[in-house]
Amino acid sequence: MKIFKFTLLSVAFLALTSSAYPQAGKDNNGEVVKLTTKGFIEKVYDYKKNKDRFVFEGNLPCIIDFYADWCAPCRKVDPILKDLAKEYKGKINIYKINVDDERALAQLFGIRSIPTYFFIPVKGEPHYKLGAKPREFFVEEIKELLLK
Repeated sequence: MKIFKFTLLSVAFLALTSSAYPQAGKDNNGEVVKLTTKGFIEKVYDYKKNKDRFVFEGNLPCIIDFYADWCAPCRKVDPILKDLAKEYKGKINIYKINVDDERALAQLFGIRSIPTYFFIPVKGEPHYKLGAKPREFFVEEIKELLLK
């Protein structure tokens, strides 16, 4: 009986703490997609293969939100990013990377402050911005850096 209760509690805990975001293997269909290191390598940048220069792996420009679940400013921006993912569906991708889950990836890119956002055009170099930003900021960056 104790094993059954433990198993039931474990399953409930995993269900409650699992991500509210689709995983990288799925099309985002107007949603923010949570990336693991593997997903980042497949969809954004294979830093193991291209060590000397940034080579974007995606088909659409993207925004990457480096965040943590405990970060209040990150949680404040989350609904903005979800709304923008719907608004720019088919034009840009919006990804999230949890710095607590993907420490090596965050360290590789020098993420020392969250939230940190990478704006990555299809061609060209990524731009990054630090700190929680209002919706208008993201719209302007999308227009100027990603869709120009």
